[in-house]
Amino acid sequence: MYHPFTISDTIKAAWDVIKKNYVSLIVYSVISLIFYEVISFLTGFIVVYDNQYSQVAFVFFMMLVQSYLVLSFYKLILTLMDKEYYEFEFSDILPSFRMALSFVTIGVLYTVLIATIIFINLQLGDSTFVHDVLDKIEILGVAYLLVRSIYCLCFIVDEDSGPFESLRQSFSITRGHFFRLLGLILLVVGFVALLLIIINLFITSLFDVDNDSYIFKIAAICWFAISFPTVQVMIMTSYRKLVYSHKDIDDDVSETL
Repeated sequence: MYHPFTISDTIKAAWDVIKKNYVSLIVYSVISLIFYEVISFLTGFIVVYDNQYSQVAFVFFMMLVQSYLVLSFYKLILTLMDKEYYEFEFSDILPSFRMALSFVTIGVLYTVLIATIIFINLQLGDSTFVHDVLDKIEILGVAYLLVRSIYCLCFIVDEDSGPFESLRQSFSITRGHFFRLLGLILLVVGFVALLLIIINLFITSLFDVDNDSYIFKIAAICWFAISFPTVQVMIMTSYRKLVYSHKDIDDDVSETL
């Protein structure tokens, strides 16, 4: 049956997904991190940064790598959410090149936006009052856009939407839910920060971190392996809830069969 979008239902649904699939999520997160670090290390030897074109090409390439890793993780979560009802293969979690380009396009759009804001700030001179007011407006504006466009990647992997279409769809399903989503984001950020504090207290109480710097790297991997899938599952779960709520249909796959 239909249920409206709520924070409590979203957290419960996300916890169910994590509880049933935590091994797959953590393993995939660690593999993705290692793969990205290996690619970054190898390209450091291969790419020659002798001009701006090679630097731009390197940034574009790394954005493509990031897009494949993030989008494949999103597709994995969607697959795990529906695995009880549909058979799937490994190829089902691989994003297409079109999806990767859509991801990169959105990244470029936000980069241009941030660069434009910085350029405007530089042109305003030394007016402290104007800068203070403008900074607050800019921060609030960017935060608003990020919340409203948070599901654009979800639409890219779920419906193969283009960059502009996915942004439009994200703005559509988040209409009227801004403060609920903001509250959910703050809860997730709080969880991630608390996890970081706990891990930091744990390693500093058990190890001599001055002499064992590698402990920090291991701790960082552990933090990433837990926080990254948690955040992504929360995004995908809330996306699924909002889509069903927006369409006014059943919010559980099992209820639609």
